[in-house]
Amino acid sequence: MIPVWSMVLAVLVFIGVQYLFHGYLPHNKPNMLPMRLLMGYSWGTAIASYVLLVGYVSRDVKRRNMSAKLWMLLVIVMPGGIGAVVYFLLRQPILSRCPNCSTQVTSTCNFCPQCQFQMAPVCGRCFRDVRITDVYCKQCGHDCTSDATPARLKVYP
Repeated sequence: MIPVWSMVLAVLVFIGVQYLFHGYLPHNKPNMLPMRLLMGYSWGTAIASYVLLVGYVSRDVKRRNMSAKLWMLLVIVMPGGIGAVVYFLLRQPILSRCPNCSTQVTSTCNFCPQCQFQMAPVCGRCFRDVRITDVYCKQCGHDCTSDATPARLKVYP
């Protein structure tokens, strides 16, 4: 799910931070070596993780048919990962296609709003969603084994 460019950039950023802490910054005190190691690895890991998060958002925003430029700008510009938190709070659900008419619907729909195709197993009495392994409906207590519709036997993703 994380793009290759993001993984490569994260490795380069981690190596760059290590160079910064161990090769560029003055290190005339040998007793500070453990602190430089700790700071180099922790900052390198934190910044590389942020680069991976930006890569994940860049790919996930396209799957959800959202504005990629806007969300990438927010995730990169807002400090401390606040943009990523806002993205995860406000992102749209992933849309799937109806196998009957190819309309895009959310995964929470039991029936296609365009053609009324049954997308997920439902109770035969109250038409609320049930798991395919349920014997009785958890809402109304209806015997789900008596509902022998084709959609009841086969779940369409």
